[in-house]
Amino acid sequence: MRQFAKPPEGPLADFSIEVTVTPPEPLGRGFRPFNRFHYEFAHRDNTAGAADLLCSGDSVAVLPLDPAGREIILLQQFRLAAHLANGRGGLFEIVAGHVEKNENPAETARRECVEEIGCAPEPLIELLTYLTTPGLCDEQITLFLGIVDVSQIPERAGLATEREETFLVRVPVDRALAAAAAGSLRSGPLLMALNWLALNRARLDGILRAGVERP
Repeated sequence: MRQFAKPPEGPLADFSIEVTVTPPEPLGRGFRPFNRFHYEFAHRDNTAGAADLLCSGDSVAVLPLDPAGREIILLQQFRLAAHLANGRGGLFEIVAGHVEKNENPAETARRECVEEIGCAPEPLIELLTYLTTPGLCDEQITLFLGIVDVSQIPERAGLATEREETFLVRVPVDRALAAAAAGSLRSGPLLMALNWLALNRARLDGILRAGVERP
């Protein structure tokens, strides 16, 4: 039975819950492990449960922006999941990657930019952190804005060891925002970045002068 909870006091924010979680029970392992967890809430009756989760961990995404040219850099790439979902497997995406054990998110963001677009952003501005699909996966993405000069980006980028073939695309900001508004883009990190850009475009100059942005 669902019921309304008491409205929270103060600013709206996610919160901690006292819960006991068992160690993971492996169900399978591919690119990332797939585990089952059992949990039980403290001080509540009949609230034990289980969840099967893809354990991906922390990731980053970066929107490469050239404010002088009013362009962003996108990657064009085939994604099987998108093909199976809606028949449109050719996605436009932004720079993204997994945070390794010896890195913090900013270090990962810079490394991924060098690897994927051949250019290190300066400045690199942290925007927000969000959960992609918390009902299925523990992935948490920290989104950055990376300032680049498109004239310094090579025609081809990416590591020779990469399994996927990607292509770089220079897109005017207005065209990208129009595509997001029209619903013709489906990549979550890209849409999150474009929505941030649409909401904050008027104060972008101030954000760039400060060189830092926090939620």
